Amino acid sequence: MTSKYPARQGHSSPGAHQRGFTLVELILVMVLIGILAAVATPRIMVGNDFNVQGFHDETLAYLRYAQKTAIAQRRTVCVVFTASSATLNMASAAATATCNTDMLGPKGESPAKVTGATDMVYDPVPGNINFDGLGQLVDTAGAALATQTIQIKGAARTIAVETGTGYVHD
Repeated sequence: MTSKYPARQGHSSPGAHQRGFTLVELILVMVLIGILAAVATPRIMVGNDFNVQGFHDETLAYLRYAQKTAIAQRRTVCVVFTASSATLNMASAAATATCNTDMLGPKGESPAKVTGATDMVYDPVPGNINFDGLGQLVDTAGAALATQTIQIKGAARTIAVETGTGYVHD
């Protein structure tokens, strides 16, 4: 039996397969989005963790730069710490142990200095770290020092400068 009305274009007949999402699929997707939001949002919102880690990594890089410069220039390089910064200076001559010249930094800045934001501080503030012309860790008189450690408040890792070799690592 034929209908007296012809089928319209673009409409499916009542028995054809309908396309779309089921209610179960929609709820499952919403639950997954909720779980991802609950896990990812705290990590994104707490950007200070990333900033503290960046300050740690930059301090580590500047200490390595200081040691390599001491070896390359065959003169003493000093890293002077304050609560939230580290400045690099070097001796004006190879034979002297006194750091009295601002050092050019790896980014071209003078003096070479790494500075943290107001809430990024060294805890505790380390003493000055000096590298001799061989890259070894020494005090202001040129005597070898014990391993020095540097901790940044809120950072998960500690920076260590080894005695004898001056090896800088975390």
